Amino acid sequence: MAAAETRPRVLFLCTGNSCRSQMAEGWTQHLLPDTIDACSAGTDPHGLNPLAVRAMGEAGVDISGHTSKTVDACDPDTLDLVVTVCAHAHETCPVFRGTARVVHHGFDDPPRLARDATTDDEALPHYRRVRDEIREFVLTLPGLLDSSAAARATP
Repeated sequence: MAAAETRPRVLFLCTGNSCRSQMAEGWTQHLLPDTIDACSAGTDPHGLNPLAVRAMGEAGVDISGHTSKTVDACDPDTLDLVVTVCAHAHETCPVFRGTARVVHHGFDDPPRLARDATTDDEALPHYRRVRDEIREFVLTLPGLLDSSAAARATP
């Protein structure tokens, strides 16, 4: 498993680790499995959102086996990049002892957007939109990681 040891480690951090950060981890594992070692966590994890699982499943990405976890579960001292995906996580982001660069790329909160929906079918368009936005962001990660490595190498 030498290849895994050389892949940059990216943490997607949200408050609950129930939706946006899980989607980002799922997309990264699906789209860039040989390029990035992805993990997600929450500052206050509270379980996987079933509509996030459903929306990702519709796109061919199974996150049903994911669990909601804390930063410590992602071996924080080995991270290269931390991406906060919600404002609260960005504001309360822990300090990382390693060399991890922290960047913020916020996404709308699907549960908040769908709070007035009376059915899952009414709520799902919000999850789908954010899912697709996260996918587009994940595709930019190799370039973001290259710029992070270049910045660390510059004297």
